[in-house]
Amino acid sequence: MNDQPPRVYRPPLVAHIIHRLDVGGMENGLVNLINHMPPQRYRHAIICMTDYTDFAERIQRDDVSLHALNKREGKDLAVHGRLWRLLRELRPDIVHTRNMATLESQVTAALAGVRHRVHGEHGWDMGDLDGSRIKTQRLRRLVRPLVGQYIALSRHQLGYLQDAIGVPASRLNHVCNGVNTGRFRPVALPYDSGVREADGGFDIRGRGPLPRGGRDAALPEGFAPEGATVIGAVMRMQAVKAPEVLVEAFIQLCQRPGHEGARLVMIGDGPKLAGLRERLEQAGLTDRAWLPGARDDVPDLMRAMDLFVVPSLAEGICNTILEAMATGLPVTATHVGGNPDLVEEGHTGRLIPAGDVGALTDALAGYLASPETAAAHGTNARARAEASFSMDAMVRGYLDIYDGLVGSAR
Repeated sequence: MNDQPPRVYRPPLVAHIIHRLDVGGMENGLVNLINHMPPQRYRHAIICMTDYTDFAERIQRDDVSLHALNKREGKDLAVHGRLWRLLRELRPDIVHTRNMATLESQVTAALAGVRHRVHGEHGWDMGDLDGSRIKTQRLRRLVRPLVGQYIALSRHQLGYLQDAIGVPASRLNHVCNGVNTGRFRPVALPYDSGVREADGGFDIRGRGPLPRGGRDAALPEGFAPEGATVIGAVMRMQAVKAPEVLVEAFIQLCQRPGHEGARLVMIGDGPKLAGLRERLEQAGLTDRAWLPGARDDVPDLMRAMDLFVVPSLAEGICNTILEAMATGLPVTATHVGGNPDLVEEGHTGRLIPAGDVGALTDALAGYLASPETAAAHGTNARARAEASFSMDAMVRGYLDIYDGLVGSAR
């Protein structure tokens, strides 16, 4: 007779290695993945090479472990010793690194005996906007044999990994970020207008006129009077996001006659924020621009916007574009990275050259001159977000890759 207690099944463990858990598109995608993946399929640990912030509070599962390795600025070889010891302790079934900042950790994971290793490419660094830097290409090629599967968020990065780095097609996967279309959705129309959304009970067929109470509650009192057009952006105020391009375009827009109702809302913190505020003050536009820093009410703020702008110099798959599309906003974005995967020129928004203030000014002026076009593009954007960028599709993509490595039952 066997008196041994029955073995309790524990799902495979995925150790996600990132630079830092803080506000950001890649980090937001990671949190969304963990929150929406069935807990019986995989357990998760997040290993931060540096540290983590209260952004971690967005994780809705209580079985996710957080680890900070406190890497020093610059080269810190000792951090790989700490990572090796942690991996030996955790014994993950899969290690999943993301972007160049953690690519070297693939070597450490291999030395720690982790059999299954995944690397994700989510975006580009300011010092290497298109991946052409020789040093980073050499590192990617050097580490390539250690990576079992690659995940590229954009088709641009997928082609780069195959053509420039030489990753075989059998190890390449394209998984686009998903967006929570219940949390990010257009302004609610009256409930009795006919169509209920499953998780909210509102008609979302179009943006419709924004109730004054809704906009006034999200924005500073009196900031956007009746008839104002709110141009919005949500980003980290850093060089690669090029927030100064949007500020200069807004200044030029306000200098054109007939655009007195234009308002600018830029949400996010970062090293460029103080300079942007100073530039708007110099232009005499502080009463028409609001830059409050980081906020935790982004869905409400997006519903207070009429147009959305992404002026980045480089992007992978931009979460804020997806969120703006789900909110029913027409998006003007730069023609870089994965932005063309999301924004359909002339259908859901506009694509413009990176760093071109004049082109952005013209695109915004065009929408102000034709509110009907803006409304149509916003409606199309919402429909595209629902049809092509669901959270379920993103989770299925990652599950297929993880299952293919560890042989989990589907």
